[in-house]
Amino acid sequence: MVETTKTRSTLRLSIPEMDCASEEQQVRAALATLPEPVEVRFDLVRREVSVHHRLNDEAGIVRAIEAAGMRPRRIPDEEGGPSPSPSRLRVWMLVVGGFAALASEAVVWLGQSENSPLTIVLALIGIGLTGREVLLKGLSAVRQLRLNINLLMTIAVAGAIAIGKWPEAAVVIWLFAVAELLEAFSLDRARRAIRQLLALAPETASVAQIDGSWAERMVGETALGDRVRVLPGMRIPLDGQVENGRSAVNQAPLTGESVPVEKGLGDPVFAGSINGQGVLEFKVTAGADDSTLARIIRAVEGAQGARAPTEQFVDRFARVYIPAVVLIAAATALVPPLFFGEAYAVWAYRALVLLVIACPCALVISTPVTIVSGLAAAARRGILIKGGAHLEMARRLKVLALDKTGTLTEGHPVVTDIVPVASVEALEALAMAASLSTRSDHPVSGAIATHWSTSAPGSPVPTVDTVEAIAGRGIQGLLDGRRLMLGNHRFIEEANACSPATEAALERLETEGKTTVILARDGAALAVIAVSDPVRETSRAAIEILHRLDVMTVMLSGDNPRTAGVVGNLVGIDDVRAGLLPEQKLEALSALVARHGTVGMVGDGINDAPALAGAGIGFAMGAAGSDTAIETADVALMDDDLRKIPELILLSRRTHAILIQNISIALGIKFVFLVLAVLGKSTLWMAIFADLGASLIVVANGLRLPYHGPSSSTHSPSGPSGQPDK
Repeated sequence: MVETTKTRSTLRLSIPEMDCASEEQQVRAALATLPEPVEVRFDLVRREVSVHHRLNDEAGIVRAIEAAGMRPRRIPDEEGGPSPSPSRLRVWMLVVGGFAALASEAVVWLGQSENSPLTIVLALIGIGLTGREVLLKGLSAVRQLRLNINLLMTIAVAGAIAIGKWPEAAVVIWLFAVAELLEAFSLDRARRAIRQLLALAPETASVAQIDGSWAERMVGETALGDRVRVLPGMRIPLDGQVENGRSAVNQAPLTGESVPVEKGLGDPVFAGSINGQGVLEFKVTAGADDSTLARIIRAVEGAQGARAPTEQFVDRFARVYIPAVVLIAAATALVPPLFFGEAYAVWAYRALVLLVIACPCALVISTPVTIVSGLAAAARRGILIKGGAHLEMARRLKVLALDKTGTLTEGHPVVTDIVPVASVEALEALAMAASLSTRSDHPVSGAIATHWSTSAPGSPVPTVDTVEAIAGRGIQGLLDGRRLMLGNHRFIEEANACSPATEAALERLETEGKTTVILARDGAALAVIAVSDPVRETSRAAIEILHRLDVMTVMLSGDNPRTAGVVGNLVGIDDVRAGLLPEQKLEALSALVARHGTVGMVGDGINDAPALAGAGIGFAMGAAGSDTAIETADVALMDDDLRKIPELILLSRRTHAILIQNISIALGIKFVFLVLAVLGKSTLWMAIFADLGASLIVVANGLRLPYHGPSSSTHSPSGPSGQPDK
């Protein structure tokens, strides 16, 4: 009998109680009790878990998590976006529970005993309303033999009750619950980055009907090929290609471009961008789930689940830190009474204070908030990062390798010079060249045909007869009965049509790194036409900023050395290497990595795939509308602005600085209060306020990243420190 393999399924769950890495470990331990192994992916910032399994009964997964003291909620497959914010019921329970806890303290201040019935009842109400979730998770940790923050708080509350400190037990658990709620609200601010992305595209689109009218339709019901109209000032609902109209479109929400982009016939438009003053009609080219915006959202969501190196370090540290704190607390409670005759109650209380202040929540929560804030800040600027590891690594870039065509240059040839070498006008020579170019699919021919259409709009192209293309040479035909030729130097030279003026023009233009073709008629050269791939306007500025950041630049190009050298000199590249095949680019990149360490590679995401994969960080240019670029590279630049790379380096440096600040703040505050706790100078109140304060400080500090100031694309840094000019 052959056993059939069970289908692999995914169950997405929202767990409101899952706040930090200790609770992640608790969920992981609960799922480890299932009869079959499962693969689990956590997203602490959104409080979600995805369980990949082959179980027949998904309810068992839910029951296992519920046994850990949590209340998971199924997320339907079609539902996206962040988990909901803390509920109003939870807030009201904290308000009423806090009132009861503080009332128990007030009763003691008014003369009642800490163990009087009224004090105990008020304290129990406070504990029951505010500490139920924490205590349930703490008891689950006991069953699983796991030390985490919930167990620390459970021990602290139980210990306070055991020594008769009922009011303090109630106030401590209430303040801890308030701290968790405030952290939840702070985390919700980080989640708003995703909400803002989701809100970019409208829910409906104005779609053309068979009778020529326009009707509103949900974007999810719009089919490929449908014709959609966008009025001035409206957001574009879907990706498409313009079929009618002209307008300037603000693509800043997707690409970070500060200037609106002109859109006309045949140009692509992207969901979430904002139409300007004109009316645009476009054909839908991607569904709502496959639009550029949808791919950005999926990439950002996936990036949040990928842990950065600092985040992994903090999690490992917390797993050692908590047991160490429990041992110190146990020693604090037992050693002085047993060996020095001190009072048990005094040292037990100090041990409880130590447990509370040692809570690692501030330390653990600071890293994901900071990383997500950094990812959101980058996304808002049109820089799509595949995970926190790449965000952290960018600050260590020592060398940046760049492809030439389509990266430093525009990626398409244009006519730059028309040099007559006989008695003919430049426009007349262009018309004759265009008559042949329109019959060829060569890129140079395309550039000449385009130049004619823009130089003499509406003018017809002269008609040639008996057209013949000669491979590797050029093209020829008859125009008004006269033999017309357009091709490379060898083609014209073989026809004995060159002249000293032709040779001089060729020498000058080719020295400038331009590609040349010669137009000849009846065996005599008429003009030399130069074509080149223009350098992007932003390339030189980007290279200059990179040099100020102490990043060396290297060009890895498959083009000829002369052309590559001209472009390299023009933009200021440190090292130009040309004539490279894809595998040779990878070899050159590997040598750079061996010599310099962290090396980045910028390419188009397709031809440069081997080099992109071999680099420490692979950057894909012009990812808007390109599935391949987003999938191939570690970082996708949504427009074609190379200045986004130094901007990412600056953001990475700021992210790292804030991570270090947060770790220092969290550990520094805890160290001070640990010492105070052992010396008996700290109370449970002070301990919980210190923990709450540390949590709020590090979260607020991490949330500063999306507002870190002017971008490097408009403000050059003053030096290697990466600080912008004031």
